Amino acid sequence: MTTDLRSGPGISDDHAARMERAARAAAQEGLSGLIVSPGPDLVWLCGYRASPGSERLTALVLVPGRRPLLIVPELERGGAEHAPGAGALTIRGWRDGENPYDVTAGHLDVHGRYGVSDNTWALHLLALQRLRPGAGYAALTEALPMLRAVKDASEVARLAAAGAAADAVYEAIVERPFAGRRELEIAADLDRLLREHGHSQVDFTIVGSGPNGADPHHDSGDRVIAEGDMVVMDFGGLLDGYGSDTTRTVHVGEPTPEERKVHDVVREAQQAAFEAVRPGAACQDIDRAARSVIVRNGFGEYFVHRTGHGIGVTTHEPPYMVEGEHQPLVPGMCFSIEPGIYLPGRFGVRIEDIVVCEESGGRRLNGTERGLRVVG
Repeated sequence: MTTDLRSGPGISDDHAARMERAARAAAQEGLSGLIVSPGPDLVWLCGYRASPGSERLTALVLVPGRRPLLIVPELERGGAEHAPGAGALTIRGWRDGENPYDVTAGHLDVHGRYGVSDNTWALHLLALQRLRPGAGYAALTEALPMLRAVKDASEVARLAAAGAAADAVYEAIVERPFAGRRELEIAADLDRLLREHGHSQVDFTIVGSGPNGADPHHDSGDRVIAEGDMVVMDFGGLLDGYGSDTTRTVHVGEPTPEERKVHDVVREAQQAAFEAVRPGAACQDIDRAARSVIVRNGFGEYFVHRTGHGIGVTTHEPPYMVEGEHQPLVPGMCFSIEPGIYLPGRFGVRIEDIVVCEESGGRRLNGTERGLRVVG
């Protein structure tokens, strides 16, 4: 008999449905269940934000047809009981001196095969393997790569709010002088502004000026921004548990015709990729649409990364907009579109929006100007 996950006081229907869907997806992939450790998967499934840095075992065990089981250190039970999805869980505490692996292994089939969240400590997995040597284990991202990929309306709304906050940060930062300031100063302003606009966590504030902009993941440094510099700004984090990630490239003073041309090519590529978004299109089609524009204009060797990545409770997650990814787009998938051109030793340009796939095509969750903005 299948357990009704939605029975119980104080239960979150969203989290109950997610755990039920995850267990069902595991069964469809031939898995006996899932073992989920502290991290984004645990937060998404049941809402429990356990510390990923603790050596004490915490594990959510999802098995089709059974009530979800959350195994936690007894001293942390109180936090688990207040998690949004706690009403759908059986919570089993363990005390120091008790072997938590015995507790967990007792709920695993001796010959089962389990999906294990990617950030599970080797210490924990190896202990379970010793107790259940006949069982098999697979990384969750490989076994169920699309588990979190399709967002519900509530999740899309949170991503839209995060995107709007990032847009407000961009509009604020470009009103301030760039020339004469270090990249680190601009990055610090982006960090502060993201928090002022509601972000609880800032994941990155990349500021690459002049030749540093040709490094897509440049660490903001001490370089002083000067008149004539192109400046790439890529920033984002988490607001209400969901991610923002946007990139805009500005120019200090009037750009040269070549700089304008490169920016125009990237903007055209970004638009082409956006127009390719529709249900059923393969993820690689989005990459191909952007890349074809850049190649056609003679800059193909300078576009050195994928066109995009999924976003949700983390700022980078499946699906990926890259050649070889045949996963079809589904309404509710949210991902970045961020082509770029990087001319070594000179400058770089990247333009990035978060986009949601809808029945009618794509919808941008970032709305700031994508043309080349001149700053002081």
